[in-house]
Amino acid sequence: MDNDSSIAQIAAMLREEADRLGPGARLPSSREIMRRHNVSPVTVSRAIGQLTAEGRVVTRPGSGAFVAQRVSRAQDAADLSWQTVALGDRVVDEGPVSMLLGAAAEGVVPLTGGYLRPGLRPDRQLAAAAARAVRRPDAWAMPPLTGLLELRRWFATQAGGDMTAADALIVSGGQAALTHAFRALTAPGTPILVETPTYPGALAAAKAAGLRATAVPMDRDGVRPELLAEAFAVTGARVFFCQPTLHNPTGATLSLERREQVLQVARAAGAFVVEDDFARYLTEQPPPSLASMDQHGTVVHIVSLTKILSPSMRVAAVIARGPAAHRLRASQLVESFFVARPLQETALEFVGSPAWRRHLATVHAEIMTRRDALAAALAARMPEAEPHLLPAGGMHLWVRLPAEVDENALVEAARRNGVLVSPGRMYYPSEPPGPRIRVTHMAAAHLAELGEGVRRLAEALSEATAVGSPRTWRS
Repeated sequence: MDNDSSIAQIAAMLREEADRLGPGARLPSSREIMRRHNVSPVTVSRAIGQLTAEGRVVTRPGSGAFVAQRVSRAQDAADLSWQTVALGDRVVDEGPVSMLLGAAAEGVVPLTGGYLRPGLRPDRQLAAAAARAVRRPDAWAMPPLTGLLELRRWFATQAGGDMTAADALIVSGGQAALTHAFRALTAPGTPILVETPTYPGALAAAKAAGLRATAVPMDRDGVRPELLAEAFAVTGARVFFCQPTLHNPTGATLSLERREQVLQVARAAGAFVVEDDFARYLTEQPPPSLASMDQHGTVVHIVSLTKILSPSMRVAAVIARGPAAHRLRASQLVESFFVARPLQETALEFVGSPAWRRHLATVHAEIMTRRDALAAALAARMPEAEPHLLPAGGMHLWVRLPAEVDENALVEAARRNGVLVSPGRMYYPSEPPGPRIRVTHMAAAHLAELGEGVRRLAEALSEATAVGSPRTWRS
């Protein structure tokens, strides 16, 4: 009776015996185990050897087998190091995105974030819209795979031009839209062009899709079309990701002339433009979308309701035409089937109600008030820190720091001083031109807290400058 099952049975019996007796106790002798269970010496020896390998038993020649002292939980944890080899080098750095989504601790002023503060969110109106939505017929039934027809039509109308409901696909938020677009439009291992600086979530999504982000420089008016053309020629890329309206983080908005130039450059390169129109509802008069100016299927347009309504309103649209649209629909289908119908119905109820326009007006007024307050506080307390520009909307100011400031030291000093800001480094796909921070005005509870945050930041800047390292940045 020396087969594997017999060994396993004896080993299981000895484990139970060891647990019952406790550390240091002596197990029955091999002779006793053989007598009780009618097994051979080999079976007993191998069973005890198995428990010894597990660290449950120690043997003492001439004395027998004893229950081992149990090691601590940390030492007893499974060894998962094998996974490093199996997973390879496809590492996605979620740190920047986690930083942007993190909540501030009690007493800390958040000059970070990308969503409306709680008091500005239309929570009651959304709740009322949700209550109406779930009373609709078939509210809990499976929706059309591409999204509710009326919602797709609404998004297509918002994009402008000759877009129709057939061109729109409803997805779970802007980040999911980026993931679908990057995976559908180009193959792993290929380059993708991005503005520099750019949204860290886009860089993370591109890396997760196996793409290599290549930087295209910007100025105060947005991406530079002549350098975009050069980047296409040098890299052979077939996708350009951009945020042409209230660009994150700089706040730049492309002029109509540059929008036409970007489309011409992309068409000449035989490439797609992924237009992330995330800030369309964060300004009173948004310019025409790139999609509305496109007649050739060049633009894949992304727009979301999350920024203007709530972090949990994970409803966005991807608008595209031709084979690209088919690939995007396939990506959505195989990954998540569809967006939950009650959420789509709620979004449709809200944007079709008078509360939508009232909410837009309230948010636009609040944005301008807070933008001006932030700019004034920075000018008064941190005149050496220069905003890139004063955007016509959005939630942020992009601030250039003096060349001698250590950006990481400033961000850490600010955190110790009770204020959070976003380090500029994480917005760059390659080496940054100098120290920068992104400062958000929409997360603070009120204007007084916003001013207090700038005061704390100014103190941190003084501290970082006083202990600053030698000049290593160039502007």
